[in-house]
Amino acid sequence: MQKKALLALEDGRIFHGEAFGESKTTTGEVCFNTSMTGYQEILTDPSYCGQIVAMTYPEIGNCGVNTMDLESDSPHVRGFVIEELSPIDSNWRSEASLQDYLTQHHIPGISGVDTRALTHHLRTYGTMRACLTSEICDVDEAVSRARSCEEKADLVQEVTTPQPYDWDVDGMLSRPWGQCTTGRTKANSKGDTFSSPSEAQQYIVAYDFGVKRNILRSLRQVGFLVHVVPARTSAEEALALRPKGIFLSNGPGDPATLDHVIENVRRLTRHVPIFGICLGHQILGLSFGGNTLKLKFGHRGSNQPVKDLRTGRVFITSQNHGFSIAPDSLPDCVEITHINLNDHTVAGLRHKEYPIFGVQFHPEASPGPHESHSLFRRFFNLVEESAADE
Repeated sequence: MQKKALLALEDGRIFHGEAFGESKTTTGEVCFNTSMTGYQEILTDPSYCGQIVAMTYPEIGNCGVNTMDLESDSPHVRGFVIEELSPIDSNWRSEASLQDYLTQHHIPGISGVDTRALTHHLRTYGTMRACLTSEICDVDEAVSRARSCEEKADLVQEVTTPQPYDWDVDGMLSRPWGQCTTGRTKANSKGDTFSSPSEAQQYIVAYDFGVKRNILRSLRQVGFLVHVVPARTSAEEALALRPKGIFLSNGPGDPATLDHVIENVRRLTRHVPIFGICLGHQILGLSFGGNTLKLKFGHRGSNQPVKDLRTGRVFITSQNHGFSIAPDSLPDCVEITHINLNDHTVAGLRHKEYPIFGVQFHPEASPGPHESHSLFRRFFNLVEESAADE
């Protein structure tokens, strides 16, 4: 018999289930993700630092876990909530079960939860603090633990790299997977097929606020040599590296608390092309003088429709954020380029004078559709044009 567990929300709602992964008690903000696939990428996305994540898709774990698809070295979620844990992992690429993977990294999970009811509750009342436990039987105590949960003001410092590094200089980690271009593919012992990435031609600095590996792979694939720096790297230190462009990554937490980062980006805007994704997009908006607001339950999933206001084209995108730029707060020098069609929040912007743009969604996906992957090529073209004008 499996050990019992419960998820207690700060408003007193209780969800009962069975424990899996590490047997422990944890607290954090509970949120839901509507993706049908990619649970291991979600678990290892640093943007989920401090959060308990619930998956709306009913069966989780059937693909197991493999090291190639991880977005960072370890999970960053505080806990994992699912409806049904698959008893087997049958994918040919699987290297471990979800149960074993979470146990190895001391992450608690709960299965048997009515995730549809949980999602409906969070959509109605908003994202809230929660306690996930297989140790506490008293529901009042569990609710009290949820209510006393306090988040750190700067979660970025928990996930950023401690030291700068060059990403994948030889291109081996960034090889496109599963593409069958005749004469350019190579297969490993497991049968994974790879093609060669583009030759690195432009040197950029990437600020790591919790960067996903597939973002770094995507930058390398279009021709960037990427030097990754910690979140608190000053503008002067970054510019001393003589980059041709600056990239601002995704990451966790409230962007309005990152005063030091916002000021650094403000000092960078007049010097080189800049591209921001998710948290990096929000930091751009704040550096231009805008404000951010917290969404009721956020956008987390791989089915978010986004409209490009300049072309009218609609993209289905992958998103993971709980904050958004307030559109009325942006100055006249900034153009809103994309909107989320579910709630018309800002999903993209650009500076009208400088070669700077950002998007709230994830063009690198992982998991999700690749319809907007061309934005990495757009950034490369901006960098090349700027370098040619020097």
